[in-house]
Amino acid sequence: MTRFAAMGTRIELHLFGRDDPAALAAAEVAIRSAEDTLTIHRPSPTTALNRILSLAGNAAIDDELLFEAVLAVDTLWRATGGRFDPSLGAWSALAIDPAARRIVAERPLTLDFGGFGKGFALDRAVQALRASGVSSALLSAGESSIAVIGPHPLGGDWPLAIPHPDVPGAWLVELGLTDASVSVSSTAGAGARKPGRAAMVRPSDGTHVSAPATAVAVAATGAEAEAWSTALLVADAASADRLCAAAPDRHFRFSHAAPVGAARPMEISA
Repeated sequence: MTRFAAMGTRIELHLFGRDDPAALAAAEVAIRSAEDTLTIHRPSPTTALNRILSLAGNAAIDDELLFEAVLAVDTLWRATGGRFDPSLGAWSALAIDPAARRIVAERPLTLDFGGFGKGFALDRAVQALRASGVSSALLSAGESSIAVIGPHPLGGDWPLAIPHPDVPGAWLVELGLTDASVSVSSTAGAGARKPGRAAMVRPSDGTHVSAPATAVAVAATGAEAEAWSTALLVADAASADRLCAAAPDRHFRFSHAAPVGAARPMEISA
């Protein structure tokens, strides 16, 4: 096991069935490389790109990881109907030429990969561990982004329980995962109330998501899970219901507006 700080949170990597320091080191390098590429808190390929996009310019994306992230975001922006948008509602103003590896902004905008970056980084770590022959592992980024490799060491799925953000000892949902990722996004609980915590913003109109709720998404990759948990949280109630009903074993949204008590799902979807 190894533990370190990256992506603005605590990363934990647990291997099972073997002790492989080299594999853990490779996974840490993969995560730190993703952080160095996607961060907006210090000079990076993303901040360099943002300087151009903020002037409604166009640029070639030479950094391989950044180009991969931009393409992944574009796919997930479309899949979520624009509800996942790291440009705060301006993604439709971007034109991407995959062949030329160029991106053009039709109006000023900037990118903040946020939670998507954590899932994307865990995906890179999963790739590194698999390449090292690891067949059983659990990876966590701040406990809100989790990826598992293979089945549980004792057999079957990895059992995960998502706790209620405000009710000690209560669970929102219990999951069983194999070769999958899960992401949790919430406007409730101590984490959401931390000083300096950025508010969740709806890309559709720029308003803040203020109603206390938690969204949980399961997907094949961390990047997908992060995009869907965000999309479920910012969606209006009717849209969230539809998204949840479409995949009840992978997408969940819980409302905490009722008096504190046993957790009750508002909707489930994937």
